[in-house]
Amino acid sequence: MAEYDVIVIGGGPGGYVCAIRCAQLGLKTACVEGRETLGGTCLNVGCIPSKALLHASHMLHEAETNFAAMGLKGKSPSVDFKQMLAYKDDVIGQNTKGIEFLFKKNKIDWIKGWATVPAKGEVKVGDETHKAKHIVIATGSEPSSLPGAEVDEKVVVTSTGALELPKIPKKMVVIGAGVIGLEMGSVYARLGTEVTVVEYLDAITPGMDGEIQKTFQRTLKKQGLTFVMGAAVQSVDAKKTKATVHYKLRKDDSEASLDADVVLVATGRKPFTEGLGLDALGVKLTERGQIATKDRKTSVEGIWAIGDAIEGPMLAHKAEDEGMAVAESIAGQAGHVNYGVIPSVIYTTPEVAAVGKTEEQLKDEGRAYKVGKFSFMGNGRAKAVFQGDGFVKILADKDTDRILGVHIMGPSAGELIHEACVAMEFGASAEDLARTCHAHPTFSEAVREAALACGDGPIHS
Repeated sequence: MAEYDVIVIGGGPGGYVCAIRCAQLGLKTACVEGRETLGGTCLNVGCIPSKALLHASHMLHEAETNFAAMGLKGKSPSVDFKQMLAYKDDVIGQNTKGIEFLFKKNKIDWIKGWATVPAKGEVKVGDETHKAKHIVIATGSEPSSLPGAEVDEKVVVTSTGALELPKIPKKMVVIGAGVIGLEMGSVYARLGTEVTVVEYLDAITPGMDGEIQKTFQRTLKKQGLTFVMGAAVQSVDAKKTKATVHYKLRKDDSEASLDADVVLVATGRKPFTEGLGLDALGVKLTERGQIATKDRKTSVEGIWAIGDAIEGPMLAHKAEDEGMAVAESIAGQAGHVNYGVIPSVIYTTPEVAAVGKTEEQLKDEGRAYKVGKFSFMGNGRAKAVFQGDGFVKILADKDTDRILGVHIMGPSAGELIHEACVAMEFGASAEDLARTCHAHPTFSEAVREAALACGDGPIHS
């Protein structure tokens, strides 16, 4: 029976980061992972492979749409979908092997298999039981099911199946207008698929700033995506190579249907904790089935939980932050996570990124605020690369000028948002950001202009 200071259950972004940080802090550490490769959903069937396909399909769009305008003449490239998937798989392999290397470098034991926790301080994998002073549950999440839609990962698929379709479908119905649905819908729309997004609510990307939601949806419509909003899916009838989605419109209860070659069920994710034995241990759960925690501690001493398995946004970087915080807490350090400054990004083109409060949240709180906005049409670099759509929006406290939230739709929004994150982490004002010199010509100048708009006004609009 091996003995460890810490055993982390799950080798995804939260789990592997937690394990590495534990090892760096001098703790004898093991990580249990049942997949053949490390990296969890994110590296294997989520964030990383979807970004590879988004990049490849965007390059196709550039070749078909913008190359000629730049004087790059010739036939548009044809799509070898098998090769595109092979490129995606190679990207996955490089990243997962990288995590394996980091485990060896940091002397972390990878215990291969699926874990149960039979008792406090014990982790069982297969026939072997290992002892640990601390156990960290980092088991992540799995796609939520939809009543009436039986997933076979061939015709009715989750994000996992959508990343490995044998061919490009002619018609795809995406159920759910959240991040996963819009990213994967965007990939296939660029590859020539007729994509229809069916959403229960009246706005896409639930929880995002209302102005961003409307502008983003208009932009995606221009790119060829069709939206059916306020629609409750009743059932999905799947045959061998086709499916029919039946839905009811909430406004008048009228019923309609859509035919598709592939139906992507993208209605969110739920914690993956089945089989761990948490009930018998007395680990408390929330009403939504998440592990209840306080400062990442569960109701059972010595057992911690992080990432998608607990409350909060299901984001890889949130899990990573929590993994580092738990490691530091175990090692006797502070272990802090600032939940008010966790960015979110949608990797379509244009990208959409946000951090902090939305206007709707500030209104609900009764907080006095001001808005600074700047359009990318006023940004020289954005116009030069055909990405003038979108804007930067900064929300600042009306009296103190402290930055409360930043929302960006435009080129490299996922990179630009971190300027706002650092500013908010240090309690900066919009004026602080506005008075910071930004290189020209860069997309980041749009962020400075939005900050200037919180004061006397931007220069370039």
